[in-house]
Amino acid sequence: MSNAPALAPDVCERARLSRDARFDGLFFTAVRSTGIYCRPVCPAPPPKPRNVDYYPSAAAAESAGFRPCLRCRPELAPGAGSWRRGDDTLARALQLIDEGALADASLATLAARVQLGERQLRRLFVDRLGAAPVAVHTTRRLLFAKQLLTETALPVTTIAMESGFGSLRRFNAAFRDAYDLAPRDLRRELPGVSAGPLVLRLGYRPPYDFAAMLEFFAGRALPGIEQVDAHSYARVFDAGDGMGRLRISQWPAPARAPVHALRLELHGAPAGSLLAIVQRVRRMFDLDADPRAITAVLANDARLAPLLAARPGLRIPSGWDGFEIAVRAVIGQQVSVAAARTITTRLAMRHGRPVPMESAAAGFAHLFPDAATLAGADLDGLGLTGARATAVRAVATAVLDGRVGFSVDGTLEDFISRWTMLPGIGPWTAQYIALRALGHPDAFPAGDLVLQRAVTGDGSRLAEAALRARADAWRPWRAYAVIQLWRAASDTSAATPPSLPAVRGARRRSAA
Repeated sequence: MSNAPALAPDVCERARLSRDARFDGLFFTAVRSTGIYCRPVCPAPPPKPRNVDYYPSAAAAESAGFRPCLRCRPELAPGAGSWRRGDDTLARALQLIDEGALADASLATLAARVQLGERQLRRLFVDRLGAAPVAVHTTRRLLFAKQLLTETALPVTTIAMESGFGSLRRFNAAFRDAYDLAPRDLRRELPGVSAGPLVLRLGYRPPYDFAAMLEFFAGRALPGIEQVDAHSYARVFDAGDGMGRLRISQWPAPARAPVHALRLELHGAPAGSLLAIVQRVRRMFDLDADPRAITAVLANDARLAPLLAARPGLRIPSGWDGFEIAVRAVIGQQVSVAAARTITTRLAMRHGRPVPMESAAAGFAHLFPDAATLAGADLDGLGLTGARATAVRAVATAVLDGRVGFSVDGTLEDFISRWTMLPGIGPWTAQYIALRALGHPDAFPAGDLVLQRAVTGDGSRLAEAALRARADAWRPWRAYAVIQLWRAASDTSAATPPSLPAVRGARRRSAA
């Protein structure tokens, strides 16, 4: 068993000395002379190599007795994308931990969900992350609490609950044991912001094309639910008895000092939901992706290499809610993006719950309807065919009774198999849902006509079987190839003179 990161020590050393932000979160630097661990981008003077140890995770560094640096703030580091994404058992277990799997259940339950024995799962975590699953879970909660203490004016008791501790006493004890500091002492040392909207910083590894992400969302934004402009994305969401609002924008950076982070502004978040909301936003904007790992695989393809060079920061634009994405995928079968948005907007206006006055004043009107509402909803007159209306209701019913869902317990193959058992859901739709609802890095709708044309680069079309065969070399990052090719097709279409045919409206082909 080893605490060494997956990266070679000489790579870690060069990244640390150059403060290379591309490696942020992929390893942590622990300084034996101070007992502090840091991100590789820490602005402090670099320690001497003989005093440095490298760890693959914050949990490993904390398990070894090191405390997080107050300057570089390890809580802001993006997650290790290759370990938190895809079908690998460790990736699925980490995603389940991010979803709170160890908050209310045992390690044995988590192990069963990923089809491993408890001892096997613990060994896997220690071998690859340098810490046991429970330690990873605890570190995650403590670092989130540290961020809330530093960036918000929330009371310490509220922070204890928001970070997943059952009581203030347990939180104080865990925080002091880990950091040799009381939570209130950290707040005195790093004063919290003034009261107002909750604002949090969400880090990512560069390059990151936030403008392209906003452009993707803008073309699909549902009036009354979402607002997208050149600088931000905003939406309303269900907050239990009330409604919440969020806005995502680029974190402002001082001159000559880039800040690789987005700004999350929250209004009306229900108690105990902050950690889950942050995880949703991170997935939605694909903030934990590792561009180096993705490019290392995809750049071997002659078609993809120039696309990656031109747009290295493209990410997977996921969605806020899995059910919403699934409904939109069904509605979008074999129609243009604009037509799908029009029909979906009508559905949301008819069946979505109206927002309260405060959100209405901000330009919002209603929530997206939930599965219970759409399972028996009247969908006549919206522009849906009978088959697609039936499929929407079938999806809602299947989500309610648990036949399908948006969990990462199983593999991508398991997910596709479950979804394609539903009426009106073919392989394209199921893969699209995996891409946009799960943010699965290897989702691949091979039946997509735009992909089949875009991959050739010359206007001809590659057969689906041939496209699948070619894409085998892109695993486990096929979804990023999809995003690159969709973007290339969009750019080509926009540059095509009106008198010439362009690839429009044929983005989707469902086998339903």
